[in-house]
Amino acid sequence: MKVSVGLIGLGLMGRPIAGNLLKKGFSLTVWNRTASQAQVLASQGARVASSPREAAAASDVLIMIVSDPPAVEQVLWGENGVLEGLRHGSVLVDCSTVSPALARRSAAACSERGVEYLDAPVTGGTWGAEKGELVMMVGGAADTLKRVEPVFGAIAKRWFHLGPNGAGQSVKLAMNLLLALEVDALAEALALTRAAGVPSERVIEVMQSSMGRSPVLDVKAPMLLEHNYPPSFPLRLMHKDLVLALGLAKELGVSLPAGSAALEVYTKILNSAREDLDYAAIGRYWEKPGV
Repeated sequence: MKVSVGLIGLGLMGRPIAGNLLKKGFSLTVWNRTASQAQVLASQGARVASSPREAAAASDVLIMIVSDPPAVEQVLWGENGVLEGLRHGSVLVDCSTVSPALARRSAAACSERGVEYLDAPVTGGTWGAEKGELVMMVGGAADTLKRVEPVFGAIAKRWFHLGPNGAGQSVKLAMNLLLALEVDALAEALALTRAAGVPSERVIEVMQSSMGRSPVLDVKAPMLLEHNYPPSFPLRLMHKDLVLALGLAKELGVSLPAGSAALEVYTKILNSAREDLDYAAIGRYWEKPGV
């Protein structure tokens, strides 16, 4: 008999994750701060909880995927929060991207209540979430991971056990640091060759046929070529992850000069944006007005 699953957070990633859990036959309870986001899922068979506490109480495995550390803290420790409702012996899986320190704090709070905890941030973008092909970076006990693997199999193609609580978040921040730098470097390369009079489309052709090729190029290069940035991975979230990565680096005494420089550019574009954009919008830093 399949476990009952709860899901908190129905944003760009949470909605398709919920859809795949329903397709795989899991009994699903959902909660979202904006309740209207849950109505489509309700029509597909999900139960809509009135609070995080109610969602937690209904779940053997509760997944959270919310925007940032303050949102995680509010959902866990706020009024009618998750920690008030989690059942002894249940598992909390936080797929949000937060600091390793917050993951360890969450794990400790769960342990006090007889609840197991995994930090399991995801990568793969909205297209990976829609296909059920996310990659998960997991921190926590191996036995806990084994318990929830049937649930992970509904939403991900691979998951990696990376160490104790906090390890998943450390690797996710390193991953997003790399992605932020890759897209920054791509935008810089296109700015340089554009100024030299070479069409950007030809530059991308060369890169796709060389050692410069990477999967992120497949997804972000079209956005940069078209100067169109619908949010698959929102700029505001990448900026948040860069801040978290640099905070972790400072805590550990590691210098990240390229990351620090990239954060300045991402911050400038975020502060000038009037709409929700993908992080590939960093290309605007080199675009001429009216392009």
